[in-house]
Amino acid sequence: MRFRSDPAAIRGSIAPLVTPFTADGALDEESLRALVGWQIEQGSHGISTGGSTGEPGAQSTEERVAAMRVVAAEVAGRVPFVPGTGSARLDETLALTEAAERLGADAVLVITPYYARPSQEALFRWYSAVAGEFPGLPIVVYNVPSRTAVDIAPETVGRLRRTHPNIVGIKETTKDFEHFSRVLHECGRDFLMWSGIELLCLPLLAIGGVGFVSAAANLAPAAVAEMYTAYVQGDRERALELHYALHPIADLLFVETNPAPAKHVLARWGRIASGCVRPPLITPTEAGVARIDVLLAQGKEIIR
Repeated sequence: MRFRSDPAAIRGSIAPLVTPFTADGALDEESLRALVGWQIEQGSHGISTGGSTGEPGAQSTEERVAAMRVVAAEVAGRVPFVPGTGSARLDETLALTEAAERLGADAVLVITPYYARPSQEALFRWYSAVAGEFPGLPIVVYNVPSRTAVDIAPETVGRLRRTHPNIVGIKETTKDFEHFSRVLHECGRDFLMWSGIELLCLPLLAIGGVGFVSAAANLAPAAVAEMYTAYVQGDRERALELHYALHPIADLLFVETNPAPAKHVLARWGRIASGCVRPPLITPTEAGVARIDVLLAQGKEIIR
C-alpha cells in the first residue's frame, strides 16, 4: 500500500490479469502467483485483478477475495496493486472493497453496476456510498458500457470528483474518444485517467491520460509497458511502432469473448496450467483457434 497516499504515482501499464482456473474450474493460485511474477519481470508498472478480464461475474465474493489475497502477497509492494472490487450489488462491492483495503491495495477499480441501468443520479449515489465508506482509499471509477449497459456521464464524474477527494480517477473502456476528453475537461487535467481500450491506449497519453489497463498486457506485457515508457521519455516514434505492432494482439484478444483467447494462449505457453473459463464463457472454438494462430504469428515480434 505504499502508493495509496500518492495515487498520482500509479501510472503506466497496469496489467489486468486473467484469473487462472484448474481444468476442473477451481481457482489456480499457483498459476496466479506465477503470472504476477512474470508481469513484474516483464516491466508492467502495476497489477490489477478482478476486472472484466478476470471473470469476476463467474466467481463468488470469497473467491475474488482469495484471488486478491494471492496477488497482494505476490506483488508485495513492488508495484501498485489496483484490484477491481465492483459488483452489481452494493453490499458485495463494499465487502470486496473492504477486503482490498485490508490486503493493502493502493487503489480500487469500481465498475458501474451492471444490468440495472441506473440513472446518473443513482450512479452518483452508488459511488458516493463507496467513497464515503472508505475515505482513505483511492477510488477509480470503471466505465465499461459495452459490458454494463450504462455509461457514466462526464458531468457525473466531475460531480463525484468535486464531492469526494478519494475519487481520484477513471478507467475509460469506451470507444467514444471524445468522452475521454470531456471527462478530463470536466474533472481537471490532474484527474487520473487510464484507457481500457487497447487501440486508444497511446492516443490517451496525448490528451493527458496517465496510462492504461489493457488486456494486451496479458500476452505482451513488455511491449505494452515499453509503449508507455517510450512515450513519456519522448521517443514518440518507438511508441507508435509498438502501438501498431500491438494491433494483432488486440485483435486476438477478442476473436471470441475475452478472456478465453488470452487464456488459450497462456495455457499453450505454459504460463497457466489450464485455459479453462467458467460458464457462460467457453474455450475458443476450432475456428477461433485457427484465427488466434494467424494473429499470434503476426504479432510474434513483440512477444517475449
